[in-house]
Amino acid sequence: MIDTERFIDHPPRSRNEDVASLMRRLGFCEESGSGIDRALTLVELYQLPAPKFETYDEFTKTTLFASKLLKDMSEEDKIRACYQHCVLLYLKGEEKMQNASLRKRFNISEKNYSMASRIIKISIERGKIKL
Repeated sequence: MIDTERFIDHPPRSRNEDVASLMRRLGFCEESGSGIDRALTLVELYQLPAPKFETYDEFTKTTLFASKLLKDMSEEDKIRACYQHCVLLYLKGEEKMQNASLRKRFNISEKNYSMASRIIKISIERGKIKL
């Protein structure tokens, strides 16, 4: 129903509105669509690898990862985290993503700024983010 890369900023949609309505009335869920945003904010706070969202014919799979050092992350993990970081900052309206904010996201020291620059460059080349 919603492209997985748009989970962060897309308004919520229910497959079964009757069940969703009942769950809202019982207090099991909200309808503001902020669940993914809040989860990703906490993932960044604890400097965890970005969650992976995958769609199949009849379901969506979300994979959350345990703590991992940057050097142990795959290129795909780094690009996904960079994209999600960029979108979260955009939605908050606080600032645009910068080398410094990505360094903070990945806990990269200031002297190793080129590591963050490489991740940004690759994310741009893959079309995940743009200037």
